Amino acid sequence: MALEVTDATFNEVVLQSDKPVMVDFWAAWCGPCRMVAPIMDQLTAEYEGKATIAKVDVDSNQEFAAKYGVRNIPTVLVFKGGEVVEKQVGVAPKATYAQKIDAHL
Repeated sequence: MALEVTDATFNEVVLQSDKPVMVDFWAAWCGPCRMVAPIMDQLTAEYEGKATIAKVDVDSNQEFAAKYGVRNIPTVLVFKGGEVVEKQVGVAPKATYAQKIDAHL
C-alpha cells in the first residue's frame, strides 16, 4: 500500500527523500480517487527500493495541498530533490504514472 503522509511528515518523507516520490493527493469521498488508489498500490510494489509512492488525504492534511496548488483531486505530483518534477490531474492509466516515475529514476 502507498505510504500515508501527513502535513507533519511531508517534509521528511517527500521533500528530504533521496529517491523520487510520487504523491497522490486524494479524499475518501472522491470517486475518481478510488480508481487511482489500486494503481498507486501496484506501483508501490513495483518501485519498492527505487521510488516512494505516497498519498495525502487532503481533507485532514491541507497545508501541502494548498502549497502546491492542488485544486482538483486526484492530483498526483512527482517530487525529486524536494521539487515538483511531474504533475497529473485526474485519473490516468497506470502506464502514465509509471512513465512519470521512470523519467526521474
